[in-house]
Amino acid sequence: MSAESTPDPAIPDSGQSRTTGPGRRGKGRRRKPRTRRRKALLVAAWSAAGVVVLGGTGAGVVLYQLNGNLQSVDIDQVLGADRPAKADNGSQNILVLGSDTRAGGNKKLGGGTDDGTARSDTAMVLHVHKGHKKASVVSIPRDTLVDRPECTDTHGGEHPAANGVMFNSAYSTGGAACAVKTVESISGLRMDHYLEVDFSGFQQLIDDLGGVDVTTTEAIKDPDSHLDLPAGTHTLNGEQALGLVRTRHGVGDGSDLGRIQLQQAFVKALVDQVKNIGLLGNPKKLYDIADTATKTVTTDSDLGSVNSLMSFATGLKGISPANMRMVTMPVVYDPADPNRVLLEKAKADQVWTALKNDKPVPDSATEGTATGGAEGVVNAGE
Repeated sequence: MSAESTPDPAIPDSGQSRTTGPGRRGKGRRRKPRTRRRKALLVAAWSAAGVVVLGGTGAGVVLYQLNGNLQSVDIDQVLGADRPAKADNGSQNILVLGSDTRAGGNKKLGGGTDDGTARSDTAMVLHVHKGHKKASVVSIPRDTLVDRPECTDTHGGEHPAANGVMFNSAYSTGGAACAVKTVESISGLRMDHYLEVDFSGFQQLIDDLGGVDVTTTEAIKDPDSHLDLPAGTHTLNGEQALGLVRTRHGVGDGSDLGRIQLQQAFVKALVDQVKNIGLLGNPKKLYDIADTATKTVTTDSDLGSVNSLMSFATGLKGISPANMRMVTMPVVYDPADPNRVLLEKAKADQVWTALKNDKPVPDSATEGTATGGAEGVVNAGE
């Protein structure tokens, strides 16, 4: 699942770099839909991890099998000591990525060419506040032009810094370690953990859960993601859920920012459903979900066992959707390219400073920034 050192052909190289900074959306023509383009994947990996702990199964053979499912990467060893300091206020930061590989079972789901690479088309920084009763989630748009620091991947390959490149180039260039280093460079926050989930695992997990209930306030139809939902309440199966979180052209302003708003709404619906499905009386369903969840996620090495993942998930069980504040990293449209966004640094600093101090993200941090126009289109089902 982890990509190493194969550049994304759609990402500008150093010769295409440009200085980032605040700006407003230009009048450039929006990119036409492509049938072979990258598709975003919602990643609610920490919710997936949470289902592992719901039943508290202690059977040795089951734990052994589930341990064998897990994949992990040693982020700390690769990044070394040149990182932001760990928080000392009881909070935690987790980088949650969605990988978009075209290999194996994901090829059919994602479309496009199986070129052996994976991409981080969805990225969220999950900040768990002291006491583990509240969380703030900051989505980082994949199309944000950033200055990527030099980094070393988990195979020891070295990758030079690059200026003004798409955020998701960090993962496709240097894998998980480079993605973590880039996020730490942007935010000034240390990522305590790393979680990744892929296309096919996400779809299977939703099916194992029995679907997720959502309400759409308007019809959503997007041939690219194969989604056709009338307005109303729906129980989405895995394929439909994947279509929803991949949808870009069928809602809002057609940008990746609108898709992020759908993803954030779906995360809340998923967390709400996971907390209320009641698996204790259905050991087979519990095992199926745990089996899928552990096959779906890739973690940092500190979470690379079922016991560690269960302990981590236990700390998240007290967080309800009502206590999750979800925002998008403040950006503005790039006047030179309507398909790219630029970091609104002053406002982004408000976000990261608040999290560093374990405070709520202030409303002023997102006022006047690009949004995507899809807020309120999807809500938790009733």
